[in-house]
Amino acid sequence: MHNKNDFSAEFDVVVVGSGAGAMTAAVAAADKGLSVLVVEKADQYGGTSALSGGGIWIPNNHYFKAIGGNDSEELAWTYLKAAVGDRVDEKRLRTYLKKAPEMIAWLEQHTRVRYAVAEKYPDYYQDLPGALAGGRSLDPELFDLSQLGDELHALREGAPGNMLMGRIAWTARHAHKAMSKSRGWRLMIIGLMLRYKLDFAWRRKTGSRRDRRTALGNALVASLRVSMMDRKIPLWLKTDFRELIEEAGRVCGVVVERDGQVLRIAARKGVVLGSGGFEQNQALRDKYLPQPNKVAWSATPAGANTGAALEAAQKLGAATDLMEWGWWAPSLLVPGEDRARGVFAERAFPGAIVVNGEGRRFVNEAAPYLEFVDAMYRDNTLSGGKTIPSWVVFDSKFRFNYAMGPLMPAQIMPDSRLRKEWLNKVYFKADSLDALAAQIGVDAAGLKSTVERVNGFARTGKDEDFARGGNVFDRYYGDSNISPNPCLAPMEKGPYYAMPMYAGDIGTKGGLLTDEHARVLCESGEPIAGLYAIGNTSASVMGTTYPGAGGTLGPAMTFGYVAAGHLAEQ
Repeated sequence: MHNKNDFSAEFDVVVVGSGAGAMTAAVAAADKGLSVLVVEKADQYGGTSALSGGGIWIPNNHYFKAIGGNDSEELAWTYLKAAVGDRVDEKRLRTYLKKAPEMIAWLEQHTRVRYAVAEKYPDYYQDLPGALAGGRSLDPELFDLSQLGDELHALREGAPGNMLMGRIAWTARHAHKAMSKSRGWRLMIIGLMLRYKLDFAWRRKTGSRRDRRTALGNALVASLRVSMMDRKIPLWLKTDFRELIEEAGRVCGVVVERDGQVLRIAARKGVVLGSGGFEQNQALRDKYLPQPNKVAWSATPAGANTGAALEAAQKLGAATDLMEWGWWAPSLLVPGEDRARGVFAERAFPGAIVVNGEGRRFVNEAAPYLEFVDAMYRDNTLSGGKTIPSWVVFDSKFRFNYAMGPLMPAQIMPDSRLRKEWLNKVYFKADSLDALAAQIGVDAAGLKSTVERVNGFARTGKDEDFARGGNVFDRYYGDSNISPNPCLAPMEKGPYYAMPMYAGDIGTKGGLLTDEHARVLCESGEPIAGLYAIGNTSASVMGTTYPGAGGTLGPAMTFGYVAAGHLAEQ
């Protein structure tokens, strides 16, 4: 066995990565009496989780039950099994449904993490048995950043697209109310803006324009970081994970580089890999993901998720699955921003359509984002490469009323206030559809005929091609004031606009194959002793699907909690 002197430091557990799953694992392990070290290669903590919506998909949760919601493990099983099929081992699926509600109840009782039920946020596949019209997705409550003290500067800031006016914190429930233009939405926005504007003391103290309150994934990460501080769990930033140490068939530590020094860190009980997927590594993307694909299209932190943990485990004979899949999300590129912007809600707004180079629609624009990009790839093959990028096209009425990526509604941000360098890059503009088609290289006759056809659907309220607005999920972000279909409106008023949309992602879906205890399996199906993987480092428990908002973070945190429990039993 190893000599104590071989190691620079010793802990019971080493967690690689500092996203929500990794931090949950660390906090849970500490509460089981284990000594824990968290290592993060970036100079900020939070990873992709900090940029995310922070939602977690937790069927049968206590929040929903508390407001009279009706869900059960068996109903959730019916839905999840119908979505995932046979692609994932049933023991993992069953463990998720059993442990997820337990995990969130434990976090609420023992940590600073606070959630509320997004009771109107529907499951994504409304046509499947067991689907609910809301109640399984949970939304982080606002979190006061002053609790972080000196650790505030190292928190990865939330994505500007996730904030009101790019800087004011709001929850997913606030955003839904505003985007669907539900009753009282204007007053709510004025209230949020005033709360931010009048907080002079905070801005004086911090010298920044950052909101004192944070929301979404940023609130989740901040609350987990304070929970780590409460337990005095060390977090080493700028610490690059290099390889796993294996002795006598067991993983017993990691090799890292910190401050120019290569260190060997012992992990007496085991190592938890929670450092994200491989979407920031173009070589691995080219090896596994469908073409075309580019690092630049990903909405995840630049240079962060490069697959180092995946490759280290593969060297030990670890099995993988789902490697050709991403957590797809269409994205827009904005000059000067270090990552692409995912397009989530805006595709459901009435009066915009998405077309390929033939000017033809190929998908329900309001579809879940994973299915949207999957359709882009399928149509790209059929169209001979004319679907990536696709084009989102809208008229001046849409432009006035709704946002699209970095373009705030023209009633707030008219074209004259948009950055000059965005024209003919981020967006294109022309007085007629013919002129717009010529600018963007799309077939003019195809575009015109598509717009006429959709205008007809808008008048009847029925999309006869793709059933847009035909279920409660589509309508979640539709405009509640538009009748008969909140997701459809005619495009008739020039000037017309177009924006290129890419086959983006919010992470990769494939990774190390794990069992129901989050242990990494080798090709023979046996667990690799002492090695655990969670989040996007592991092959998703959701298979090739995305059952609901929070289908990434919910499993990451749940299996972080499960791994901690299993480690403590060793």
